[in-house]
Amino acid sequence: MTTTVGFSEMQVFVTVVTEESFTAAAERLETDKARVSRIVQRIEEKLGARLLNRSTRRLSVTEVGRDYFERASSILAAAEAAEAAVAQQNQKPSGRLRITATPEFGTTRVDGWIAAYLHTWPKVTIEAVYTIRAVDIIHEGIDVAIRIGTLPDSDLSARKLGEITYGLYASPDYLKRAAALRTVEDLKRHDLIMKTSSGRSSWTLVNGQASEKVSQTPRCALDNMIALKNLAVSGLGITQLPRYMAGPHVAEGTLVHVLPDWASAPMPVHSVFASTRYMDPKVRGFVDLCRDAFRDGGANSA
Repeated sequence: MTTTVGFSEMQVFVTVVTEESFTAAAERLETDKARVSRIVQRIEEKLGARLLNRSTRRLSVTEVGRDYFERASSILAAAEAAEAAVAQQNQKPSGRLRITATPEFGTTRVDGWIAAYLHTWPKVTIEAVYTIRAVDIIHEGIDVAIRIGTLPDSDLSARKLGEITYGLYASPDYLKRAAALRTVEDLKRHDLIMKTSSGRSSWTLVNGQASEKVSQTPRCALDNMIALKNLAVSGLGITQLPRYMAGPHVAEGTLVHVLPDWASAPMPVHSVFASTRYMDPKVRGFVDLCRDAFRDGGANSA
C-alpha cells in the first residue's frame, strides 16, 4: 500500500485550507463533509504529522500544515500549467493574429513568413502593421512584434530568431569607372550611398576584432534600405545592405560584394510577445515559423 499523497488528495487539503472549512471545501468539491475529513485524516496518517487543528468552532493550520499547504499549492499549480501547455500545443492555430514589424523588414521578409503561415493554417487571419513607430503591443493589441536590434528591458517575453548580417555592395558598372577599392581607407575616394539616422550618416565597419569608422558626406543619403539598394543597382556608388536583400542581385550580377571582410556588426532579430505562459497556438505557430525561417537561412542567404 502506497504512502504517497496523490494529486487528488492534495487538492482536497489545499481546498480545505483555502476555504477554512470542511463544509465549504466539500461544497466546492461537490462531495460530502465526511469524505473530505477522511481524506485529510488519511494524508496526515501518510505523512505522520498533524496538519490541521480541529475544534467545534474553528479550523486552524499547524506550522507543518502551512508549509505543506504552500508546497502542495505549488505542485498543483505546476501540474495545471503543464496540462494547459500540452492542451495549448495540441490545439490548431485559429482566429486573428496581429503582427507588427518595420516597413523594410516587413515587406522584404515578414511578408513571406505571413504567406507561408497562412498556407499552413487556413483558419487564421492576419493583420500586419508595418511602421517605424515603437508600437505598444499590450495596449494596441499586437500579438507578435518582430524587432531588430538590442531590446530594451521590459516585462515582455522575447525569443531570438536569428541575426541580420551585412555587406558592402556596388554595381559592376560603378566599379568599372571608380577608383581602386582594396581597403576601408579607399572608401574616401568613392561615392557612398548611406542610410541616415538622426540626420547623420556613417558606418562602423568591423573585421574580427578590428574596427573602422567611415564618416564622410555621402553622395546620397536616404532613410530606407530598399532605396539604398535601388540606387546602388543603378550605379550611383557603394552602399551597405543586409545580405539577404543583396543576395538575389549578387546572384544575377547586378551587384558585387566589395570588401567582403568588412561590414557592420550583425543585428539580432527577436519576436516579442506578451507572455510564454499559455501562449496562444496561433502566436506559438508564427513565432516557430519565423525561427525556422532563420535557421534554414531564409534571412541571411547571400
